[in-house]
Amino acid sequence: MADITIRKRPRNEAVVTQRKFFKKTARGKVIKVIRERYLRDDIYCGVVGCRLCADGTTAVLPTSGDMTHRDFPCGHYILPDTNIFLTQMDLFESNRFVFPIVLLQTVMEEVRHRSLPLYNRLKALVKSEDKQVWVFYNEFRHETAVIREEDETPNDRNDRSIREGAKWYNSHLHLARPPIRGQKPPQVVLLTEDAGNREKALSANIPCMSTREYIERTQKPAPLLDLLAAAGSEEIEPTKATGARAVLYADHLPTVVLLTGVNAGRLHQGHFNANSYNYLEGTVLVSTFTKPVLLVGRENMNRAVHGDIVAVEILPESEWKSPGDEVVDAESMLKNDDVESGDENDENDTNDTLVQARESRAVRESAHAPAEKQPTGRVVGIIKRNWRAYVCHIDASSLTSTSTSSLSLQTIFASPVSRLLPRIRIRTRQAPSLVGQKILVTPDRWDRTSRYPDGHFVRALGKVESKEAEQESLLLEFDVPYRPFGKAILDCLPVEGDAWTVPPKNDGNAVWRDREDLRDLVVCSIDPPGCQDIDDALHARLLPNGNIEAGVHIADVSHFVHPDTPMDVEAASRGTTVYLADKRVDMLPSLLGTNLCSLRAGVERLAFSVIWELTEDANIVNVRFTKSVISSKAALEYSEAQMRLDDSTLADPLTVSIRLLNSLAKKLKAKRMAAGALDLASPEVRINLASPESSDPLVAPSDLPDSSTLSGSKDEEKGETIGVMQKALLATNSLVEEFMLLANISVAMRINEAFPQTAVLRRHMAPPKTNFEKLQDMLTKRKGFTLDVSDSGALAASLDRCVDPQSPAFNTLVRIMATRCMTSAEYFCAGSVSRDTFRHYGLASPIYTHFTSPIRRYADVLAHRQLAAAIAHTPLHPSLHSKVHVERIMDVLNRRHRMAQMASRASVEFYVGLALRERGEVLAKSGKAGGVVEEAFVIRTFRNGLGVFVFELGLEGLVMFKQDVRFDAEDYTVTLPSPTAGEVTIALFDKVKVKIDVEKDKNTQRGRVKMTLVSPVDSSGL
Repeated sequence: MADITIRKRPRNEAVVTQRKFFKKTARGKVIKVIRERYLRDDIYCGVVGCRLCADGTTAVLPTSGDMTHRDFPCGHYILPDTNIFLTQMDLFESNRFVFPIVLLQTVMEEVRHRSLPLYNRLKALVKSEDKQVWVFYNEFRHETAVIREEDETPNDRNDRSIREGAKWYNSHLHLARPPIRGQKPPQVVLLTEDAGNREKALSANIPCMSTREYIERTQKPAPLLDLLAAAGSEEIEPTKATGARAVLYADHLPTVVLLTGVNAGRLHQGHFNANSYNYLEGTVLVSTFTKPVLLVGRENMNRAVHGDIVAVEILPESEWKSPGDEVVDAESMLKNDDVESGDENDENDTNDTLVQARESRAVRESAHAPAEKQPTGRVVGIIKRNWRAYVCHIDASSLTSTSTSSLSLQTIFASPVSRLLPRIRIRTRQAPSLVGQKILVTPDRWDRTSRYPDGHFVRALGKVESKEAEQESLLLEFDVPYRPFGKAILDCLPVEGDAWTVPPKNDGNAVWRDREDLRDLVVCSIDPPGCQDIDDALHARLLPNGNIEAGVHIADVSHFVHPDTPMDVEAASRGTTVYLADKRVDMLPSLLGTNLCSLRAGVERLAFSVIWELTEDANIVNVRFTKSVISSKAALEYSEAQMRLDDSTLADPLTVSIRLLNSLAKKLKAKRMAAGALDLASPEVRINLASPESSDPLVAPSDLPDSSTLSGSKDEEKGETIGVMQKALLATNSLVEEFMLLANISVAMRINEAFPQTAVLRRHMAPPKTNFEKLQDMLTKRKGFTLDVSDSGALAASLDRCVDPQSPAFNTLVRIMATRCMTSAEYFCAGSVSRDTFRHYGLASPIYTHFTSPIRRYADVLAHRQLAAAIAHTPLHPSLHSKVHVERIMDVLNRRHRMAQMASRASVEFYVGLALRERGEVLAKSGKAGGVVEEAFVIRTFRNGLGVFVFELGLEGLVMFKQDVRFDAEDYTVTLPSPTAGEVTIALFDKVKVKIDVEKDKNTQRGRVKMTLVSPVDSSGL
């Protein structure tokens, strides 16, 4: 038997190995926590071939470090402190930054506490195969562990811990590689922006530099210097714009003061939303008021950027205003602004123009009836910045030198693609070469003396309008993860790859355990054309007792994606598959999404089935849930299934099944509508490209007779026609929708019953009635319709009555406008909200979840796991018993879902613009006037323009007037001069004809849609 020796730790080591801190519980009680640390002396340094460390198989740091730096010819590694990672993450993520990094445990933990998004980026940096980053657990190594001393702040303790880590590394390398013939060992260089920390490090003989000093001494510093965040650039000479400027904004209050004010009710917290029509207005939705808080003018918005969480102070009610009725465009208002302007002795006309615009708008707003005014306030502080890297264009007019050979440092404007964001001022030596390209820019700070935030250049994406640059910029703009799946993720796939099949039925086979054999059922899928990720199939058959059995069979993704694996973590991070017009960004590797989990015809597949017994009137007798094996008899497109419904000569089992399903679906829908479900609409069109990857399950087929191509162009890179067409809906669309809804509702009830605290559910909150006030007033005054919003049923009935016999599309337009008054549906954890808020308003269902699309939605994967546990098939993973964990995932999924929707719409808009531009060029070449002419509805009226909606293209735009026109805000009309009729009055909801051009800004190369009235009056001269 082996001898075991128990050694008692010396008392003087107890302090080093114990961590003591105080913690406040949820009930407000303060408790003392003591945690034991087990210190070791065998934690590896990470240097390949180190003679003093054992087990170096995972080392990543090169033996001699990096030898290209001018100050460290014998080799070096860098050891950044916490603030370097918090401010300069773009630098470390750049492909140009190739220096080996030592990442201390102290730094990593502090980053996690300070910023979770940056911590996730830091973890990705560590895992990156093209980076050399070693995590050193200094808190557990005997020589580097430190304790907090008396009267020492946590920050000072961490700084000392970092210095101790750097000091140990240098002595360790000196011992591992003693100097030979004057050849010194490599050094570890501490990077810090803290001057006091640098002074202490240098006094302890630790090589130490600021980030800027370090980069300036590299061999090719210019590209890396552009990546430095402005916040870490104290040594930079101030520009004219920041050096001697007058104060433009009030100071932001400290965070502690803001939170105290919010808790006391003096201040109000909410997300800042910029106005897309007027860049000098914004709103903040707060719980205290039914209407958003209005912010008017730059001073009151006080450097808030769209998406920031801000604290607002409400102004006295006598100063409340109503939103402006004029379009104020930032591009036209600020086009002559000098990037270096701001010297208090050199005020330019632009600032005066902005002041005049604010004053004139204030006069107009004061004339409105008091009933239209809403709470008005000002931003007093930023609780949380929502800044990230933004896709931008360089404003060529802001360059002082356009010579591509010039490497002079220039301050220039970067104009974000999103018009909700302000221009960002950056300093770069690459300015001439960036003109005409899409670039990535990160804002760093916004001084109270500057009209614009300062930021730094991250990288170039490519030439404007090139397919690659446009695709990548769209994904980056909406924060869509699109990196290829890594090796660790692909290793989670079945080793058989494409050859994997359902094993033969055998009681001893784990795959068949508690799994029903449904391969003989007449199951089929109904999807858009070209759909490859088929995750649902259906069946129906008559039962001997006269009832009908109907089943929904969903791909059993959870059989392949196990909790806490790299593939599961990646799927949770991506949240959803993103469908663009020309490609699909998958949530799961294609082997699963388009093969092993896809319910293809004639192939045995694993499924999770929901099977009902229903009466002829579609009343549910019972429902059961089971894991199963199915073999789909057909993978139909919507049009093919519709053909079977319409062809009375067909009587095969598959057609009979589809007809049974359709009969039940009609009755199920009638029940939903009777319960108050809404039949809403959205401005959706289809882009027809010869790319099966882009097939969205929500898109109707493109080859239907009633899907008319509205405009087309030729994609020169692929030689294919781009067709823009409306999405067409058939009875089979509704058939599939009704059974998916029924399955989701049935599963929601079951998992909530089993896991009332952590069930993954989805709700749609009833919108505030004030959201509809404007639409109600519009419909009453212009069309004489009354919109009853007392509940969803009343709203649905009101919408049904909004019919214009002269314009069949009017009802759809009203539904689109009503949809915009709604709140967004969201995922939530059942135990986190009150039971009476579970209801899905739009579907009129008391409870709902997502279960039917696990290939493309991670929420469905979680619902599968909970349902499997509820039917005692598979134990529930501990993480899904944690309410905190589920809440955190729901927050991620809600954000990913919103961003995916916006990315899809932006992709369609890009191709609509491309088709319009090409169509206009074709018309011009044929001798016709340039521009495409389409019918449009007037959906907004302004003092200087009209908001119009081109129904056939799903496109919204502005018709602007430069001359004064007569505007009636109360009656929603604009009266224009006409050379033939004297005057023409255009009102809200009127049909007009507009000419649509796609023009490009000569300075930024940014394209935008320009609309001009053609009928009833030509506005080109207005």
